[in-house]
Amino acid sequence: MATTKTKSPKAAAATVVDSGIQAALPANYRPRLQKKYRDEVVPALMKKFGYKSVMQAPRLIKICLNQGVKGSTSDKKMIDEAIKEMTVVTGQKAIATMSKKDISNFKLRKNMPIGCRVTLRNVKMYEFLDRFVSVSLPRVRDFKGINEKSFDGRGNYTMGITEQIIFPEINIDKIARISGMDITFVTTATTNEEAYELLKELGMPFTNMEKTGK
Repeated sequence: MATTKTKSPKAAAATVVDSGIQAALPANYRPRLQKKYRDEVVPALMKKFGYKSVMQAPRLIKICLNQGVKGSTSDKKMIDEAIKEMTVVTGQKAIATMSKKDISNFKLRKNMPIGCRVTLRNVKMYEFLDRFVSVSLPRVRDFKGINEKSFDGRGNYTMGITEQIIFPEINIDKIARISGMDITFVTTATTNEEAYELLKELGMPFTNMEKTGK
């Protein structure tokens, strides 16, 4: 008789967490921003840049969140808390980032956990971006828009968040420390101007809504 392997409770829980937003969604579900990209953003980009095919229009392919945890070398629980927070914020299981070499001055050994990260694609990526733009960024103190000069010339945009409490999923009464993170938006654009226009059309509130291509 064939036997069926069962997952351990820990593995099963990880699967549920990693399913994230998609777990409770129908198979044909499409996020609001994904529909907007297809129906509004692509036509706008084709008109502005003169693309002859929709396949030429740049698109967002992933969002990477990365957080370094100061003091994690002396308190391993800080890494666990950071992973838990990032998992709640993104709807996808975050993983620990490891040190690549020994640094005796910082009591750091190779392969020690020093932070956490997560990479979002497809549905989770669009859902996170929608919440980030419409809910999280407006919660930043004295928010006046994001810097339009943080493009790397290869279609990517990176910004820093100084306080994780801007995310409504974080309960400020239950956190032990205020921490920030870096968020990188990776696109297929080949110039700063194309990447800027793509993210602007998707709702990113840049401080200067003029083209920034070099």
